[in-house]
Amino acid sequence: MTEARKTRVRFAPSPTGPLHIGGVRTALYNYLYAKQHGGTFVLRIEDTDSNRFVPGAEQYIIEALRWCGITPDEGVENGKVVEEASEKHPYGPYRQSQRRSIYRKYAEQLIEAGYAYYAFDTAEELAAKRAEAESQGQTFIYNQVSRKSLRNSLTLSGEEVAKLLGETTSWTIRFKMPENVVVKMDDLIRGHIEVNTDTLDDKVLWKRADELPTYHLANIVDDHLMKITEVIRGEEWLPSLPLHYMLYKAFGWEDTMPRFAHLSLLLKPSGQGKLSKRDGDKLGFPVFPLRWVSPEGEVTRGYREDGYFPEAFINMLAFLGWNPGDEREILSLPELVEAFSLERVIKSGARFNPEKAKWYNKEYLRMKSDEELAGLYLPILREHGIEVTLEYTAKAISVIKDRATFVEDFWTAAPYLFTAPSEYAEKDVAKFWKKENHEHLPEVKAHIAGYCGPWTVAGIASSIEGFIKDNEWPLGKVMNCLRLALTGAASGLGIAEIIYTIGLDEAVRRIDSAFKTLGE
Repeated sequence: MTEARKTRVRFAPSPTGPLHIGGVRTALYNYLYAKQHGGTFVLRIEDTDSNRFVPGAEQYIIEALRWCGITPDEGVENGKVVEEASEKHPYGPYRQSQRRSIYRKYAEQLIEAGYAYYAFDTAEELAAKRAEAESQGQTFIYNQVSRKSLRNSLTLSGEEVAKLLGETTSWTIRFKMPENVVVKMDDLIRGHIEVNTDTLDDKVLWKRADELPTYHLANIVDDHLMKITEVIRGEEWLPSLPLHYMLYKAFGWEDTMPRFAHLSLLLKPSGQGKLSKRDGDKLGFPVFPLRWVSPEGEVTRGYREDGYFPEAFINMLAFLGWNPGDEREILSLPELVEAFSLERVIKSGARFNPEKAKWYNKEYLRMKSDEELAGLYLPILREHGIEVTLEYTAKAISVIKDRATFVEDFWTAAPYLFTAPSEYAEKDVAKFWKKENHEHLPEVKAHIAGYCGPWTVAGIASSIEGFIKDNEWPLGKVMNCLRLALTGAASGLGIAEIIYTIGLDEAVRRIDSAFKTLGE
C-alpha cells in the first residue's frame, strides 16, 4: 500500500440478528478513523451465510447507525443498501449476495495458480472423520496432513474430478495452506505477529451448494475491489489473519493489501468473558442500540428505547477500549474524530460498566437546555393526560434537572409539578396531618398568598421558614405538613422549589384542597 492511497475503511456486518454494541463500537472506530484522515466510511452487508440470515436485521443495522450519527459515505442511500454502482457509489452493489457472480472466478483463479483445490467430501463423511478422531482423543482438522487422504482434487485423478464437478453440488473450494511457512503479519493495535502455517487448516472459500463464497474469500475480494486501506474489526477475526495474508499473496495483491487492526472484546461487567444479551437480561441493561423484535416475536430492549441520548451512548462506547490520553471523558462526535487514534486503543478486553453508561447519559442531560428537554418531555406528559406549555415545562425541568438521569425521570422525580395531588400517602398523613401541625397552615397559606419578595427559590424559602420560626411553631412538622398538602407526600423537592415552579395561586389552591380531602 502506498501513502498516496486515500483512506477507505468499511464496516461489514452480517444480517444475522440485532447489532450488538460491540459491533456499533467497531463501526464507530472505523467512522472516527475515516473522518480523522479525510477518508471514506463504507457500509457493506456481508450476507453470504444464507442459513443464518434473519429478516429485518439489515434494516436494523442501518437504523442503528443512523440513530448513533454514524453516517456511511458509501453503501447506503435513502435508508437502503445500494444495489448497483453509480457515480456516488462507484463500488456497488454493497450487499454481498448481489455480488455472488464475482467470487467464483477468483476462487477458480486460485485453483489455476495452485493455491486452492476442489474438495468433494460430504458433510456426512467429514462428520464421521470428526467422530473417529474424537474416539481416539484427537481433533480432526482438514489440513496439510489430512487432505492427502481425503476426497479432493489433490488425491483424485483429473477424470474423477471432472466427473464429480459435473454430477454433484456438494463440493467446495478450499485454500491450500502451505506446509511449514511462517506468516509474518503486522497489526496496528497488537504489533508484529508470526504464525506457522502448520497450525492452520484449509478453509473453505466457495461453496457449490449455494454458489456463495465464505467470509474469507468474499471480504478479501471486496476489500480489494473497493480499495479498502485499513480493516478495523473485532479480535474474533484475528485467528483468520494468517489466511487473509496468504490470500492477498496468492492473488498478487500484496502491494495494495490493507493494514489490519483487531479490536479487543467487550467484556461482562465482571470482566469474565464476552458481553452477551444474557448478561443484559440478568443485570437489567441493554446490549443492543435499538429495540429488537425477532421473527418469533421475542422483544429485546435497546438503548434508544431505554431513554439514552445517542451522543451519550456513542461517547460511552468510544471509551470502551480507548481514551484520548488526557482527563477528558465528555467528547462530542467531532471531538472524538479529532482525538481518536488506533495507537491508544487497548489490546486487552474492555469491561462494560452499566452504571458508567447511566453516568454519561446524566452528564449529557445536564448539558442540554431546559427548552430542549422540555420538548422531549412534553410527549411523556401527554401520555399521562397532562397538557402544559413548553415554557412552564422548561421552568419545572430547571428545578429537577439535577435529579434525573433520563428524561422519563422528570415524572418519577416530581409528578406534582405538573398535576395537583389527587391522593395523599396514608403513612405520611398519619404521621404529619395532625391538628397541632395543620392548624398553622391557614396562616402559612395567607403568608404565601401575600408573598411579594424576590421571586427566587432562596427568597421564597427564607420568607416561609422565617415566618414559621418567628411564630415559634415546630419548623419540621409544619413544613412536612405543608409539603404533604402541595405534593401528596412528605418527601420530595424543597417547598420553595415547588412553590417557585407551580406559583402562589396554585400553592394556595392545593392547601385548600388538602383540607377538603383530609379534613380539619
